[in-house]
Amino acid sequence: MSRIKPRRPASRFLCLDDFEPAARRRLPRPLFGYIQGAAERGASKEDNARAYAELRLLPRMLAGVSARSIATRVLGQDVSAPFGIAPMGISALMAHDGDRGLARAARDAGIPFILSGSSLTRVEDVLETNPDTWFQIYVPGETDVIVPLVQRASSAGVRTLVVTVDTAVLANRENNVRAGFSTPLRLTPRLVWDVASRPRWLAGCFARTIATSGMPHFENSTARRGAPILSSTVMRDFGAKDALDWSHIARIRAEWDGKLVIKGLLHPDDTARAAVEGCDGVILSNHGGRQLDGAVSPLRVLPENVAAAGEMDVMIDGSIRRGTDVMKALALGARCAFIGRPFLYAAAVSGRNGAARAIEIMKDEIFRDAGLMGINDLLELAPDHLISR
Repeated sequence: MSRIKPRRPASRFLCLDDFEPAARRRLPRPLFGYIQGAAERGASKEDNARAYAELRLLPRMLAGVSARSIATRVLGQDVSAPFGIAPMGISALMAHDGDRGLARAARDAGIPFILSGSSLTRVEDVLETNPDTWFQIYVPGETDVIVPLVQRASSAGVRTLVVTVDTAVLANRENNVRAGFSTPLRLTPRLVWDVASRPRWLAGCFARTIATSGMPHFENSTARRGAPILSSTVMRDFGAKDALDWSHIARIRAEWDGKLVIKGLLHPDDTARAAVEGCDGVILSNHGGRQLDGAVSPLRVLPENVAAAGEMDVMIDGSIRRGTDVMKALALGARCAFIGRPFLYAAAVSGRNGAARAIEIMKDEIFRDAGLMGINDLLELAPDHLISR
């Protein structure tokens, strides 16, 4: 009798939402809580999803869609699909070598990947894995910190710099306190218990990382190495972020020769100002509901921002979980949609293979949705393909 071959571990995941419960079972409670949580009551996170649910698609029939393609261009570069992997901090604590695993999956699939400034892997090392990696930075309003970091990015070979600007003040993330999460992680009896209750993560991620690379540090917060991820005393330096203003964006633009993107805008006047300052694109975002609770969903203000953007590419993130969500954003003028939490869940569950499976799911959905919408080219999508509920 022939033996039945087991299914590939990633094959049981049929949509992005499937990765979340699997990640909950694998990750220690503080780490899962960090990914899943939002600020205060989670109103912005909930509204991000609600905004997509309130739009209905209006397809066309008999369009002949056998020649359809989901390839597009973002910031002047060809990509295989209109979505990318959003920047997510401490990914290498969720999955072994998580930053490079996500970067490699994105490279193999031909989609954009943004490395977080709160990552635990040196940007130089991630660029070796994926030379097209975009690099996100958090900067304070201090020129002597900004300039060396920008120069480091340039020397490393970064071509697209993403400046996140919606973290001027630390958010009230009560969920992190309740889950026992902090950055750096504080070594407490509760943390020891939470970690011990997830032996697969402990052996397959944390212990493996310590054995091969030593204690992880924040590697990209400034031009120099930052704090270790685990400490009983050290505090992470967040700098004078509340002093950051448009003059610092102008200084970054003067220092930076590559593509420059601002992430975290919502108001169309800010998008218009970004164009004036010479930026190449913006990512509309309320930080996944993790900063100002009650901030508007990016999708709700997308058309006004597209109108204000001029020649800049307008991109978007926030609770995008389905190919149809991407189609709705594109119909309202977005050039690309970025997805965060589900890709990190996927990497936590099955590393690079999990991330690759998540990308495959989204590509399949968008390709299918294009056919069902009656379009051959994503540029055909327009507001008249949508109806508000």
